[in-house]
Amino acid sequence: MIRQSPRALWATRVIGLAALVSLAFTVWLGLWITPPDKTQGDLVRLVYLHPGVAWVALYLAFALAALSSLLYLWPRTRSLFWDRLAAASVEVGVVFNVCTLISGSIWGRPTWGVYWTWDARLTSTALLLILFLGYLALRRVPADPEVRAKRCAFAALFAAVDVPIVHFSVLWWKTLHQGATVLNPDLSPQIHGSMAWTLLLGFVALTLVFLWMLLVRYRIGSLQDQLGTGELDTAIRQRRAEGVVGAGVGAGPGSGSVAPGAPVEVATPAERPAEPVVPVSEVVR
Repeated sequence: MIRQSPRALWATRVIGLAALVSLAFTVWLGLWITPPDKTQGDLVRLVYLHPGVAWVALYLAFALAALSSLLYLWPRTRSLFWDRLAAASVEVGVVFNVCTLISGSIWGRPTWGVYWTWDARLTSTALLLILFLGYLALRRVPADPEVRAKRCAFAALFAAVDVPIVHFSVLWWKTLHQGATVLNPDLSPQIHGSMAWTLLLGFVALTLVFLWMLLVRYRIGSLQDQLGTGELDTAIRQRRAEGVVGAGVGAGPGSGSVAPGAPVEVATPAERPAEPVVPVSEVVR
């Protein structure tokens, strides 16, 4: 039976509860407490979730996946722990990346007049999603765990090259997407008061949601690896048992077992007695 650490389970539950409470407060403040924007009106309320979702996808999930992959490739820190962490981080990051594109499209329809445009920021974000979906597909290819971990680590590092492109796209190209609201080059936030505090709480809440999902997904991946190893060991023991039984049967008449080290004679197909053929009528009867 596979046992889990009580401390890990307790930490996961605490983080999950904190994520739920902080996210509920973010929704409450964003919908009923903060005022509407002078220009965007109530549409500004999406800003309390959309930047936080993008923050998790780009700067937490995919960056953590790239760092874990690099640590796996480094010989001194090579461990399947980093491979499992990278895989879990990518899966959660893909979910947040999809949420980023969906929430951005909802915001873009009343602002730009279209749900989607081939803007530099939007296109590079969609490309990032495709790259990490390819990473997940690569993990499904059957291979030895070490081989799979190594090639997936290279794939994660290759896909992560698009992360700085997404970040600097609004500076390198003229785009419809607005610049950074908080982490702009001048480090002068363009949001203040209760709106700023709600935005900050949204970042904290979504970060906690990411940590909870990451811990749960890592535990599932670890259990899957343990179950896979256990099934392989069971299959090997069964095959060995079948070999011992087969050797005992072929040792000769009157022999119920084989002495250790004794030669084993296995009958060839021509020497084995033919099995009697049972009529169909007898089987039905």
